[in-house]
Amino acid sequence: MRTWHRCSIRTRLTVLACTTMTLICTVITLLVIGGTRAEAIRSQQEEIVAQVGRIVDGVSRQGPPPALPEAPDSAVQLFSPERELVAATGNAANMPPMVSLDPEPSDFTTHEVCDLPPFPDRCAVLFDRPVRLPEGTWRLYVATPRPPPYGSTALLGGLVAGSLLAVTATAFGTYHTVSGTLRPVRTIRGELAAVTGRDLDRRVPVPKYEDELKDLTQTINQTLERAQKAVDQQLKFASDASHDLRSPLTAMHVEIEEALVHPPGTDWPRMGRALLGSVERLQNLVSDLLQISRLDAGACGRREPVDLAELVREELDRRPRDVELLRRLTPGATIDGDRIGLARLLVNLLDNAERHAGSTVVVTVESRPGAAVLEVADDGEGVPPDMREVVFQRFARLDAARAKDAGGTGLGLPIARQIAEVHGGTLTIEDGLAGGAKFVLCLPRPTP
Repeated sequence: MRTWHRCSIRTRLTVLACTTMTLICTVITLLVIGGTRAEAIRSQQEEIVAQVGRIVDGVSRQGPPPALPEAPDSAVQLFSPERELVAATGNAANMPPMVSLDPEPSDFTTHEVCDLPPFPDRCAVLFDRPVRLPEGTWRLYVATPRPPPYGSTALLGGLVAGSLLAVTATAFGTYHTVSGTLRPVRTIRGELAAVTGRDLDRRVPVPKYEDELKDLTQTINQTLERAQKAVDQQLKFASDASHDLRSPLTAMHVEIEEALVHPPGTDWPRMGRALLGSVERLQNLVSDLLQISRLDAGACGRREPVDLAELVREELDRRPRDVELLRRLTPGATIDGDRIGLARLLVNLLDNAERHAGSTVVVTVESRPGAAVLEVADDGEGVPPDMREVVFQRFARLDAARAKDAGGTGLGLPIARQIAEVHGGTLTIEDGLAGGAKFVLCLPRPTP
């Protein structure tokens, strides 16, 4: 079995096809031989019955003949009522009865006998026919050899030759057909073997025929395209992350160098506050990067029933207020989710709204058919419609946002959307208060 599985697909299919054709040819050969032999036996029986009828008719009208006509492949004996051989064919003369004369049959009977002198080393069918005349009952024996079980030699040779030809043609056709079918697979394998992390833009050739191989190559090309996009995204992510990490480090380096150049004239409390701001920004960035990596890895906290309105109320109660926070919370919007992840999503939305709000932020929670909805609206400058998907890209920040909030990481909104998608929900942007932005989170509610 191990040797069989180590064989190529081409070899295995060829062997299976040849085996199937051999079985088919064997069955056909047996059916033809069986049918031919049955027809030969039937014809033989009809001929013998006719011969017996002629002999019986002659004996009934003219009496016992002095001799019986010779017939090919048959032996005939005629015995008188006194059990004496009266007439016989040449191959059955001067020999005892081919079967016992007793008991006398009541009608036409047959016997299976072997090794008769006329037919040595062969079995024959013997017909025993009583001929009743006024002077007594005569016994007529007619024996003929059985046809060979395989029919004629010519027929058997033709069937064997035809079977060999059919099996050979099947092997040849299967081998070359499978070879032609698998030829694109070798091309695909060669192209895939040449793909590396530096040339993911390569694609495998698509066959022209509408078959499974074409579907396979299209799927492979789509997979390569997704892999290329993922690698490009990771490279861009690494570049953006390194740039954002370098900015606070550079600021800290400059502050420390200036302090070391003029130690007596350094305002250490001011420098400490500057360094603390850079450290906080660096800490926030590292925390966001860790959160992004966990989300990309599919890590999710323990799911439990969460009342979205209660979660928002708890967060708003302990949050310091830089702007006016208005709440419109409808209880009962319960979902199955990760409480820590949902809290992180809410904090990111609130931080973004407070950074861009003019004076007011409105937080709304309500239940809708099959969903719990959280809305965070601000009265800031808003997000243009053509940029509402751009802000969810990692490290993407609008020019106005950079000017107003140079310390942002550019990862808060992407993290929020990714947490929403992990929970099977959506996070979109609509028009908010007085032209501001409104972030709408829709999360599916469990069915009762």
